[in-house]
Amino acid sequence: MVAVALAAATGSLETIQHLAETVLFRYTMTTLALMLLVAVFTAIIGTGTAWLVTMTKFPGVRFFEVALALPFAFPAYVMGYAYTDFLDHPGAVQTTLRSLTGWGPRDYWFPEIRSVEGAAIMLTLVLYPYVYLLARAAFLQESATANIAARSMGRNAWSAFFAVSLPMARPAIAGGVLLAVMETIADFGTVSYFGIQTFATGIYTSWFSLADRAGAAQLALCLLSFALFLAILERTQRGAARNYHAGKRFERVPPVALFGWHRIGAIVACAAPVFFGFVLPLVLLFEMGLGSEQDLFSDRYLGFIQNSIILASVASIVTVGSAFLLSFNVRLNPSKTSMFAAHVSRIGYAVPGGVIAVGLLVPFALLDNTIDAYMRSTFGIRTGLLFTGTIAVLIMAYAVRFMAAALNTVDAGMTTINPSTDAVARTLGRSPLQMLWSVHIPILRPTVLTALLVVFVDVMKELPATLIMRPFNFDTLAVQAYRLASDERLEGAAVPSLVIVMVGLLPVIIVCKTLARKNTSSRSAQADTSHLA
Repeated sequence: MVAVALAAATGSLETIQHLAETVLFRYTMTTLALMLLVAVFTAIIGTGTAWLVTMTKFPGVRFFEVALALPFAFPAYVMGYAYTDFLDHPGAVQTTLRSLTGWGPRDYWFPEIRSVEGAAIMLTLVLYPYVYLLARAAFLQESATANIAARSMGRNAWSAFFAVSLPMARPAIAGGVLLAVMETIADFGTVSYFGIQTFATGIYTSWFSLADRAGAAQLALCLLSFALFLAILERTQRGAARNYHAGKRFERVPPVALFGWHRIGAIVACAAPVFFGFVLPLVLLFEMGLGSEQDLFSDRYLGFIQNSIILASVASIVTVGSAFLLSFNVRLNPSKTSMFAAHVSRIGYAVPGGVIAVGLLVPFALLDNTIDAYMRSTFGIRTGLLFTGTIAVLIMAYAVRFMAAALNTVDAGMTTINPSTDAVARTLGRSPLQMLWSVHIPILRPTVLTALLVVFVDVMKELPATLIMRPFNFDTLAVQAYRLASDERLEGAAVPSLVIVMVGLLPVIIVCKTLARKNTSSRSAQADTSHLA
């Protein structure tokens, strides 16, 4: 962040004036429009479906409560590739429409998928699970006592939902919406492919197309300000709101059975996000992949897969290892310094990949130039670029971007270990690092594997930082998919996109199993209570 601010400050006033006169207003309005649309759509879809599967009973509710998380496996840019091929002028939908009606290309109007609204829909389809998962967890934790009190005062089910359930779940819903919005401003692949000019695309254009690093840094500073404002807002709203269970006994709100049109409406409301966010794009990608000339088992594609796996594996090990050290340091020494370090390391989740790339490339390029100048003047040797454009700096970017995901997972596991375990290990002569290696990590093996898997998949999907910082001739599946889609070779882009989606399903399946296990436990407890009553 310091490097971005300094690089922006060293740029001339002419650069920022030129940006203000030409693209800054457009970047701002487009980014704000995307943020607003995604915030509204994800709040409605995520909250509505979470309430339906938690508070009501209808056929298929057990299936929908886990299937609604599946669109999480799709990167937004992959969703955009699939729907563009399906809905564009030469796509299946418009081709069928023209063949059935006999219309010509100019005889009808059809919504343009490559638009701000289209990008917002693509982002909504993959980001609403943020709101769904958090809202559902909040609804599951609500006690029936407050709901019963509202119903006893004459409220019907819908009125009780808006008066009691929704306000109690507001912090979780707001947190999910803000996470979705932060992912929206960080998105590069979707808006770039759709030709939408946002801060994310402006940074890439200024850095590479215009070779204007000062302009890129100034745009990155604007986007960083956006991201940090949202991060502070998320932290503030999460820390300010509290709700407590009424009464001494916790009872879940009994689900209400739906009948007639209400039942049909609930099924349609839950099936639509699953179908349009997972089933249809997956089918489209398979169909596109079968019709392409891309050979997944060719040496070239095996190289893409190998590069992706190397980057994701190294980044996940470095990131999760660092997260363990940070979390363990807070556990051993919960001082203001250690807690501040943990909080600062979480900021990366709110910083777009393009901003991180600029923030790392600027100081390392300066370091490379300084070393090269010294070696030439002293020894007559040209060292070139020692750090810039290397895997090591790219791994740094991944660690910064995804440290929050790893640290949150590790912290959740650390809280389950009784502090007396640490005391016993220390009395047996274990040093802190020995205790971490021989006691905590074996106990937290499932947590370690989950954190590694989450970061692994996030790195596989990451595009802007990889696109800007990757070593020369070191392409990944995400970069290959973006390159083919940019050349309008969507059928070819489907092949690497499918691999990314298949890998992305792994953590989603873990989340789904956890949700199903928790729901089964709560249903069993309810059944036992009903039997005793």
